Amino acid sequence: MSAGNAGTARELPPGLWNRLRLDPLRSPEHIALAAAATFGPQAAAWATEKRGRYAVAPDELARMAKSRHATLARLEGAATGVGGFVTVVPDMVALVWIQARLVFYVAAAYGFDPDDRMRPAEALVLFDVYADPMEARRALDGIGSTLVEAYIGSRVEREEVLALRLAKVLGVRSVRRLAGRLVPGFAIAWNAIGNERRTRALADKAIRFYGGS
Repeated sequence: MSAGNAGTARELPPGLWNRLRLDPLRSPEHIALAAAATFGPQAAAWATEKRGRYAVAPDELARMAKSRHATLARLEGAATGVGGFVTVVPDMVALVWIQARLVFYVAAAYGFDPDDRMRPAEALVLFDVYADPMEARRALDGIGSTLVEAYIGSRVEREEVLALRLAKVLGVRSVRRLAGRLVPGFAIAWNAIGNERRTRALADKAIRFYGGS
């Protein structure tokens, strides 16, 4: 399975949007769990296929994953940048989704089982949601009960919480840094450049984490 399958990389699984809107405070956890189910098998098949066809070192496989996901992030940013404010939350969701996929592919490149239950926990550590994989895993194990305690508020309030939560995951620390995403047209270039840069930075972090360098 190719790392270049843009359709599966950018399409959210059924029900994920609803879970994010229902429980925006734990949106990174919901994305990590959905990514594990969706991308774990894909990443395993991709790594097996590449190793079977080429004599490729883990570092080279990881760089391939980095390059492809940076491209996917750039294309996604350009596509959603057309709408400015209207598409800012979908853009951030899609970017975190692509970046979660990247983590599973980098893990597979270095021989880690992408279907292991610790991979989504490690993704949350790489996203700086948790400091420790075991703490992240405990949070993921309890995620089912959190839907009973879903965020109470209007749809607009939930969207704002979701946007702020995802902005933090993406390393966007202020509203000012989001400003370029809010202007239709201008946001095309802003999103494309910013998405690629953030994805390459996360890839480097994942390479250090799994590659030990």
